[in-house]
Amino acid sequence: MALWAATFMEHWKRRQMRLNYRWDLTSFEEEQVSERDHPRAEYEAKVLQKSLKKEYRHKEKHQPVPEDNTNKWRQRVKTAMAGVKLTEKEKLTWKDRTPAYFTNFVGIIFMIGLTFAIVFGVIVYRVSTAAALAMSSNPSARANVRVTVTATAVIINLVVILVLDEVYGCIARWLTQIEVPKTDKTFEERLIFKAFLLKFVNAYTPIFYVAFFKGRFIGRPGDYVYIFGSFRMEECAPGGCLMELCIQLSIIMLGKQLIQNNLFEIGIPKMKKLIRYLKSRRQIYKDHEEHAKRKQRYELDYNLEPFAGLTPEYMEMIIQFGFVTLFVASFPLAPLFALLNNIIEIRLDAKKFITELRRPVAVRAKDIGIWYNILRGIGKLAVIINAFVISFTSDFIPRLVYLYMYSPDGTMHGFLNNTLAYFNVSDFKPGTAPNIEQELDYSVEICRYKDYRETPWSEDKYDITKEFWAVLAARLAFVIVFQVSAVERVFMLMNGFYFNVFWIAIVYNNYVTYCFMFKQNFIYKV
Repeated sequence: MALWAATFMEHWKRRQMRLNYRWDLTSFEEEQVSERDHPRAEYEAKVLQKSLKKEYRHKEKHQPVPEDNTNKWRQRVKTAMAGVKLTEKEKLTWKDRTPAYFTNFVGIIFMIGLTFAIVFGVIVYRVSTAAALAMSSNPSARANVRVTVTATAVIINLVVILVLDEVYGCIARWLTQIEVPKTDKTFEERLIFKAFLLKFVNAYTPIFYVAFFKGRFIGRPGDYVYIFGSFRMEECAPGGCLMELCIQLSIIMLGKQLIQNNLFEIGIPKMKKLIRYLKSRRQIYKDHEEHAKRKQRYELDYNLEPFAGLTPEYMEMIIQFGFVTLFVASFPLAPLFALLNNIIEIRLDAKKFITELRRPVAVRAKDIGIWYNILRGIGKLAVIINAFVISFTSDFIPRLVYLYMYSPDGTMHGFLNNTLAYFNVSDFKPGTAPNIEQELDYSVEICRYKDYRETPWSEDKYDITKEFWAVLAARLAFVIVFQVSAVERVFMLMNGFYFNVFWIAIVYNNYVTYCFMFKQNFIYKV
């Protein structure tokens, strides 16, 4: 998948060049400079307001206005009314934008902090619910604690992600508006970057927690880490967090695609269309004949939802691209579900564009703009994330270290016993020892737990062993080797003789998964 993500970007560059030639957009840059770099009306209004304030201050101080003639103030107002540019001599500086930049910075930090706070709240819910179910008198509830807690927590995360996605989209637009970018192109790029940053953090924070942070800071028996004084930090299952990461990713990805990408896209325009139709039925028409006559096509289209641009469509594909590439090592079926979702969504988008939305205004575009840079960033991040998932979340590296360094007979026999440390129950702090002797009908002196620590009878009891550092060094080395080898293989395949064979076998097959959706959106935008 790391190789595919890199070669996919090269394939998409080739596809863009073919579309540029087919649609005669090879010399579009000069025209685009004159069209899209025209100052926005909000920017010109802000510049006019600044200019008027500046002249008003000069008049209050009884100082001559530094203009060519004394009637320049009235002339500027007249030229503004006539639509003449005022940005040639006056413009907004960084001092004028400082309050907006500060608001943007504080707003984005606050939204990211809110996302982290919600994830922490879900962690508290998981810990408290697990403790309550563990103390339940129902045997089935105690037996299914992990499944119940994981499923309910993932559903809560999914609901929060769906709600915050809509909120973050509105906040990103407001933050961009108060920043007052000069051109429409700058406005669109800054809006896309803010919306993507907030939605990326919102969608992937719970998954990053399960993949890299859950079970890492729990302490050890006798010295556990507690939150709020009485709740112990949650830990992974005995087999690791990889299966829980698979459940988390599958539910969030499938739920987001089914609810947000499919149901909301069709249901919300239909609901708005119905509301507008009911409002039009309640209006009192003065001319009954005009109301009774058959309406024209453009009159019926007025009841449709206005076209809001292709940004939501691109955002769906980018988030889906992240789900497929970033954590594919834990959920290998993600590309298959993405393919099925795109096949269904193509028909839903066709129905939405034809029957639920007004006809969009044709706008020429040379490429997909800032989305390509975002795709490249996700593709590079996918290599690093998958390397960390394989090395830190799974037992792949500890197994190899045991096989080649600590196995007495060169096999995997004894690996499980090697990963378990010893603990003397007499070292529990008062009041923290589990009460299980009544259920077992015998006393327990020594127990085992998953960690690399010294035995209770050694001089440095419960200290981290040398094997822990060997495993950690092997994990970090694997991350470096994995990333370097992936990059080298990409360049080798791109520049070597066998690149065409690799192209036909891999890229063209995976082209079905994504490129036809990007092609559709690109043609719509053109």
